[in-house]
Amino acid sequence: MFSGAHVILYSRDAEADRAFLRDVLGFEHVDAGGGWLIFKLPPAEVAAHPTTGEPRHEMYLMCDNLTQTLTALDEKGVEISRAVSDEGWGLLAAIRLPSGTELPLYEPRHPTAHGNSP
Repeated sequence: MFSGAHVILYSRDAEADRAFLRDVLGFEHVDAGGGWLIFKLPPAEVAAHPTTGEPRHEMYLMCDNLTQTLTALDEKGVEISRAVSDEGWGLLAAIRLPSGTELPLYEPRHPTAHGNSP
């Protein structure tokens, strides 16, 4: 029924963040016209979490080895905005996009669904 998911990152400097996704993270992309890049993401999964606050959406990039990923990104000059913390369900950290937006990364310690098809 579904062929994929489209994630949108709203940015105060979309051009710089697009260049970061293309040049630093190395995501493949297509040009939808006029330099409007749309990036191919790794396989994904979605979860519904309960909240007592306002509903919201979050996006995390998953890593097989978070420490190794952060080391490689640090060597490329990427700002590590949140050091690794052990959350029980996985290891969590974050990097800073050129726009100043934080992008969380995590290494799951739970079964993942992103290799399965719906």
